[in-house]
Amino acid sequence: MNVKKISRILVAIKDPEAKALPALDKAVQLARAFGAKLELFHAITERLSLDAAWFQLNGLADVEGKIIAGYQTKLDAIANRLRGEGLAVAATASADFPVYEAVVRRARDFKADLIVAECHAGRRAAPWLLHVTDWELLRTSPVPVLLVKNAKPYRKPVVLAALDPTHAFAKPAKLDAVILQSATRFTEALQGSLHAMHSFSPALIAAGPMNGAGATVAIQARAETQRLARLEFARAVHGQVARSRRHLVCDVPVAAIPAVARETGASLVVMGAVSRSGLKRLLIGNTAERVLPQLSSDVLVVKPGAFVSHVAKEGRGIRIVATPSVPAYYQGPVT
Repeated sequence: MNVKKISRILVAIKDPEAKALPALDKAVQLARAFGAKLELFHAITERLSLDAAWFQLNGLADVEGKIIAGYQTKLDAIANRLRGEGLAVAATASADFPVYEAVVRRARDFKADLIVAECHAGRRAAPWLLHVTDWELLRTSPVPVLLVKNAKPYRKPVVLAALDPTHAFAKPAKLDAVILQSATRFTEALQGSLHAMHSFSPALIAAGPMNGAGATVAIQARAETQRLARLEFARAVHGQVARSRRHLVCDVPVAAIPAVARETGASLVVMGAVSRSGLKRLLIGNTAERVLPQLSSDVLVVKPGAFVSHVAKEGRGIRIVATPSVPAYYQGPVT
């Protein structure tokens, strides 16, 4: 399976006035490495009081236009600086919500090959859950998403491809090829070193005391599980990863991936994600969703080639909040 060349990178800018923009810094580095064009994008999600739009200036359209123009000016200032450094850069501010849908819509219009976004910090309702914006972006984006988790620039980085060749977690067979090819492309562009890992679960054994024969069977079952995992892992890497940089771990992925990332000093972990919904998602869970909060490295999440995003094509415009001062006959949008 051929992974699309990275020639257009969309950078989701959380705050155009922030002093530090680590996602932008990493995106600039990648744009230079890939020879790609950049677009800076900011989704305006602030709420607008309807009475302000109704009675001030020339109505809702004028208010929305002035808000967008203000953010566009801030993005243009950043873009102009980068153009002065020899980069091809565009900038777009748009009133749209929620943020993850706005980013996916803009990536679709820009024909982006990669989205770069800063991981949202802060406490979670549950420690293993990603911020809803981060997760929904990963879940709905049809193109790879690089979540930037730290400000350290890439300097000959270790890139870790997390594979699942036994498909124990219901991932499509071709997803491993996409993960490995994407990891290889980033490794070559950034002049880094490629590592690959596969974690497998040990064979189940009966609870309680076992006699000698039972213990022997358990040991043999574990050895056979490991042998098959090693064989599938070797097939998955196709000789593209040096043996000294292959990591086969007998543990669940949620624990194994962060552990190997720490041991190898990985700057970037490449994983696959499958969008699930309803009861199936509740029963199976999602490895990427549970692993990401435990990683200090950046994470590149890719999808199967057949993935189709269900984010609507049309944007929602500015967020409107009705107030008691609005005439009762007004039937505009209310959120």
